[in-house]
Amino acid sequence: MLVGYSLEICLKAMLIIKKGIDAYQAEEKKHHHHNLGKLASFVPSLTEKDQATLQALSHFVRWAGRYPDPGYGKLSHAEEIFTLSEGYQVSAKELFTLAARIMAYSNTVIGEASP
Repeated sequence: MLVGYSLEICLKAMLIIKKGIDAYQAEEKKHHHHNLGKLASFVPSLTEKDQATLQALSHFVRWAGRYPDPGYGKLSHAEEIFTLSEGYQVSAKELFTLAARIMAYSNTVIGEASP
């Protein structure tokens, strides 16, 4: 959950740096969600497994880290976490490596924004 929160904040900060404050504010509602895969869409070289990992991690940011169940009618959301993690064999090491890669990309974004 905390890795997911950190990634969400980092990705949104990179979007602000990349787009500029005014452009980000103009389209802020477009980024008012917790879908890490969508937020990371500008990060190059993300594999299918990376996207699946971000999708599973998004569940922890939205509800799995806070509540014991996904809520009425959303049991498939809980099942998706297991389907993704088992299907892609996501390990903790791979999760932390992906998080480090995405966060390291901030150096590139900052470099691009610098005059």
